[in-house]
Amino acid sequence: MQQVNFKLFLFSISLACAGFFSVATAQTITLADKKKLQVKEDSLAEYAKYLITDTLTEDRMVSDSIFVKTLIRSLQIKNSFYYPFDSVIGVSKLYAPDSTFRIFTWNLQYDNYYGRQRGAIQMRTRDGSLKLFPLRDVSEFTDDAMDSARNRNNWIGAVYYNIIKTEHKGKSYYTLFGFDGHGVRSSKKWIEVLHFNTNGEPIFGGEFFSFSAEARKRNKPYRFSLEYKKDARVLANFLKEENVILIDHLISESDEPDNPWTLVPDGDNEGFKWENGKWVHVEKVFDYKVDMTGADPYLGRPPLEAPILDKNGKRDEKKLMEQSIKNKAKEKPPVKKD
Repeated sequence: MQQVNFKLFLFSISLACAGFFSVATAQTITLADKKKLQVKEDSLAEYAKYLITDTLTEDRMVSDSIFVKTLIRSLQIKNSFYYPFDSVIGVSKLYAPDSTFRIFTWNLQYDNYYGRQRGAIQMRTRDGSLKLFPLRDVSEFTDDAMDSARNRNNWIGAVYYNIIKTEHKGKSYYTLFGFDGHGVRSSKKWIEVLHFNTNGEPIFGGEFFSFSAEARKRNKPYRFSLEYKKDARVLANFLKEENVILIDHLISESDEPDNPWTLVPDGDNEGFKWENGKWVHVEKVFDYKVDMTGADPYLGRPPLEAPILDKNGKRDEKKLMEQSIKNKAKEKPPVKKD
């Protein structure tokens, strides 16, 4: 069951990523090199499929090995950075928002209990040559994945499904959102900040998460992780409209909070706001005020962001005007017809 679900996840990731961060300078690839890349892409697409669909572990391992070698040969073609590899399904291909690099990640599943993430970062170069950082997943050898910042040789593996850019004091930081099938009973989602040191080497994680004293007992600052019941639908992503990372708040469905495979969303949300170079934890993102004036004792009344009626049931004209202005601001302009 886990392998099937991970197949669906990878397929959806590929569809979401394909063309999402298209690079406008694709015309810098010569026609001859583009033809070479198209041939390589066909091979990569085939072995990426085998990576997921081969029934035997040893066959998936062979497909992974051939895929890696073919990918490296493909990326060695000049200006390959601008080639999207859209038909390679099952492999996440995310461009940084500023197109300074892109990151490939995928999963190699050995059995229902054990999988390992694979990945590489391709940097954009002025002359179109290849600058590549392979990523080595050491999750299985790590006692505490939250304990420190890490480099490409001791990476905490994940298949990334989103990347956003933030800045602080003129330096760029890239927040990665990733999925890890983890085990037979639970899955994980990871949020961590990637930056590049003075030597241009990628560094994963750091003291970029700030928690209250109470929340800090449960979390460490180097990266953020959610482990939850297998097959549960858990949100962990950036909400652009609110400029906040939004994550589901988890509770145990069997009153066993120490067992992550029992954790499921409870309908509430926590999150993070970027402030002064850190993601500051927000315990409750949507802190609604509920107007219960005249509420039916059984049906109640849906929560309002700001109650329009005062405690006596009279309209608050000031709040009514403010809400009206907000509603108009959200309205989309009409589409002009020729």
